[in-house]
Amino acid sequence: MRQRPRFPPATASCNIFFLRRNSVRFLDRLQPLGLLVMRLALGAVMLGHGYQKVFGGLQHHAQFVASLGLPAWTGYVSSFTEFFGGILIVMGLLTRMAAFAICIDLSVAIAKVHFHKGLMGPGGYEFPLALAAIAFALIFFGAGPIALDHIRAPGSGGKPR
Repeated sequence: MRQRPRFPPATASCNIFFLRRNSVRFLDRLQPLGLLVMRLALGAVMLGHGYQKVFGGLQHHAQFVASLGLPAWTGYVSSFTEFFGGILIVMGLLTRMAAFAICIDLSVAIAKVHFHKGLMGPGGYEFPLALAAIAFALIFFGAGPIALDHIRAPGSGGKPR
């Protein structure tokens, strides 16, 4: 009969740590659901903001962008990026490109509009920063298997096979 080696107490506590860490490995199977929730949250917010700009004051938004020292046409680009990018993100179609465009859009919004108001408070950059972080993650993780990207090109939205 083979004897089990005795570990010193410090090693035993490390083993307990690894046992606990491995006990939540079943959550790895739910990663596609996590990507879906991230996509739906980002897409819904961007679609809502873009809808307001495209159908409720496109000219006004372009003038506002021009008042920030940017060319007025970038106001149109940002409006359509938010609206159509939000639609693409929700559907999971061309996700990485749409997330890249949204990440740039939000970075410019943080730099030009929100940053001088501070992180928290009215007009602060905490919300755009959180959305930009989600978009940034989607650039690298892709849409996941619960998306049109995965149906259109299997393997491109999830892990390589």
